[in-house]
Amino acid sequence: MKKIFTFITAFLMVGTMAMAQYQVGDYATDFKLKNIDGKYVSLADNPNNKGYLVIFTCNHCPYSKMYEDRIIALDKKYKAMGYPVVAINPNDPEAQPEDSFENMKIRAKEKGFTFPYLVDETQEITKTYGATRTPHVFLLTKERDRYKVAYIGAIDNNHQDASKATERYVEMAMTDVMAGKSVRQNFTKAIGCTIKWKAED
Repeated sequence: MKKIFTFITAFLMVGTMAMAQYQVGDYATDFKLKNIDGKYVSLADNPNNKGYLVIFTCNHCPYSKMYEDRIIALDKKYKAMGYPVVAINPNDPEAQPEDSFENMKIRAKEKGFTFPYLVDETQEITKTYGATRTPHVFLLTKERDRYKVAYIGAIDNNHQDASKATERYVEMAMTDVMAGKSVRQNFTKAIGCTIKWKAED
């Protein structure tokens, strides 16, 4: 009976780990994912950074497309302050061919991306972070050699028109972080396309 209980406990722990998703205050794992230039990128590559804006996004999603210029603007604004954007494509190209690695390179060139655009080929990082939509933002702040989640959610409250957004969530969060304060609105619901997961074997 004890062996059965131990097996069930271990099974539940593995299942919980597989479905892990970060909450504000958690420490985020680093990653090593392939960039569109063929090189592998991790958070530890730039030890002088104060944190990162990790944004799960993709090529095909209309929401992602509407936010591309705003993501570029966030990178240009906050990179100089030590918080660059790192974009990650979480989607399975078998399920959505427009999100293939080759198409990522084309899209990045067309839009003039100023940040790494990485592919999560195994989708393990996407699962670990708990991204569910594109785009989905995770603001990480550095504490010694670890990265703490300070904000999770949407970029702002108007995906159709940036000029009509009345709440710019990421910028509000960054204002608090830069002032050395806790983020007041540290979670919002990400609005966008669902992640295209790999088919179960």
